Amino acid sequence: MSAQILIRPLGRPGDLGWVVLAHGETYAAEFGWDTSFEALVARIVADYAAGHDPAREAAWIAEVDGERAGCVFCVAADERTAQLRILLVDPAARGRRVGERLVDECLAFARRAGYARIRLWTNHPLVAARRIYLSRGFRLVEEEAHHSFGTELTGQVYERELAPAGT
Repeated sequence: MSAQILIRPLGRPGDLGWVVLAHGETYAAEFGWDTSFEALVARIVADYAAGHDPAREAAWIAEVDGERAGCVFCVAADERTAQLRILLVDPAARGRRVGERLVDECLAFARRAGYARIRLWTNHPLVAARRIYLSRGFRLVEEEAHHSFGTELTGQVYERELAPAGT
């Protein structure tokens, strides 16, 4: 029996807290990142919740068999540029194309919202996410070593142009 996968808009009670909790627990377990990463995610989520423009910004939750299993946010970086933020797929849901579906939802929304390009910031250990980004036409435009979240990392900025919706 195959799992039921649903990508739905963020907005149910508990969604915001789950995004923060899941990021904190997952990144600590997989990469040893400290609570400063969870605090960053909490700020991103709080900023979104405090006043996003629904015509220009959106977020989604992936559910597998009715349980939250992933998320992604699309926010405005500037008037012409969307930013994909805080993509996560729960380890138990990986290998089911959940991350690809979340990124595709984000890209489709960014096109419909009229953005000319989309960008994201990630870090080098996130290999599976990078594979998704590259398969969706993102290209690496910047790298910089930094000490964050209790470890040494290489931050990476990826971008891609967006064709208008319907083209």
